[in-house]
Amino acid sequence: MDFFQKYKKIFLIVLFIFSIFFLGYLLYYVFFRTPTPVGPATTPISTTTPSGLPIAETGTGQIVEPGITEPLPEEITTPTEKASPVARGGLTKTSELNNTESTGVALSADGSSVQYYDKNDGTFYKITKNGEITALTDKVFYEVETITWSPDREKAVLEYPDGANIVYNFQTKKQVTLPTHWEEFDFSPDSEKIVTKSIGLDTENRWLAISNADGSNMRAIEALGENEDIVYPSWSPNNQIVAMYKKGVNFNDQEIFFVGLNDENFKSTIINGRGFEYEWSPKGDRLLYSVYSSDNDMKPMLWIVGAQGEQIGSARKNLKVETWADKCAFADDRYVYCGVPKELEEGAGIFKEMSLYTTDNLYKIDTQTGLRSLVAVPDGDYNMSNLIISNDGKYLYFTDEKTNRINKIDLK
Repeated sequence: MDFFQKYKKIFLIVLFIFSIFFLGYLLYYVFFRTPTPVGPATTPISTTTPSGLPIAETGTGQIVEPGITEPLPEEITTPTEKASPVARGGLTKTSELNNTESTGVALSADGSSVQYYDKNDGTFYKITKNGEITALTDKVFYEVETITWSPDREKAVLEYPDGANIVYNFQTKKQVTLPTHWEEFDFSPDSEKIVTKSIGLDTENRWLAISNADGSNMRAIEALGENEDIVYPSWSPNNQIVAMYKKGVNFNDQEIFFVGLNDENFKSTIINGRGFEYEWSPKGDRLLYSVYSSDNDMKPMLWIVGAQGEQIGSARKNLKVETWADKCAFADDRYVYCGVPKELEEGAGIFKEMSLYTTDNLYKIDTQTGLRSLVAVPDGDYNMSNLIISNDGKYLYFTDEKTNRINKIDLK
């Protein structure tokens, strides 16, 4: 007993040191050790990813059947595979057209080029499919925050961080100032009028309103009260709808209401999720939208639904594609092209920033049948947004969210 008491402290110190070394070795073994390969080295082939799309083999442009929800496999390319100059369902050459931070990108009036705002120098430019850049005007607009183009691309509403708003006409080189309490704009299909939210200090003086493009002849359409945050000014291509607003139904679902020019009593429609983002079809008779829900691990899912007159809410279809509506563009009233993330984490619909550094593939989707096919695997790690298709269907432009630069894929 005396012997144990005499060396007890020494024994505990030795045991403590041994424990530290043992724990350190465990940490090394679990987290930092490079495992010794067993047998010949192999390259693992992924059979699933969380993209929510069915199998589409590389290079074939394979059409996949609707209703299948198995994950899409990783696109497999070899280091020696050469990118195709034209999209054929496999690795595809993707051309970066400019090297500056661009915003407000839109198809030009010629139907082939695109125009955009350069945030670095405050100038608006037009860029061709070959990367040739010319200024739309010699006037400089510093610190523009939001740009809304008219359908004819001759005018744009420019919103500034301090609340100032102007309409600039790129043909006449003239500008007019709009009231600072006007927020969120959209043009009529003929580019002659705008819809906006007029937000007065008093809730009783907040309205959805329309006016001429120069701000004259303003007319109140609908009282907003305290609901301005749930109203979307959005003039439909068929000139029937000027705005939408939403109301929660339950944890997952929301109800969308449509506002016309003349107090029309339009139907409403239920959307199966939250985080509503949308794109009008070219004819204005349908809405492509994305929402997230607990049924889909809070990831965005694409849907299509009727949105005209008595057809509002009809022919609703889950397209079973996990992406956002603002990563899609209609090629015509039936087909859409979408940038689809190869992988999405659970909850990406709620926290969209989680997807910033994901990489997208390009898909074409038949909104009538739900069939979708792989169009291109870009030859770079692009996060595609603001997709734009030339009128002849030959070129697809997009903005890379990682760089805010404009890129092009040849579709034909």
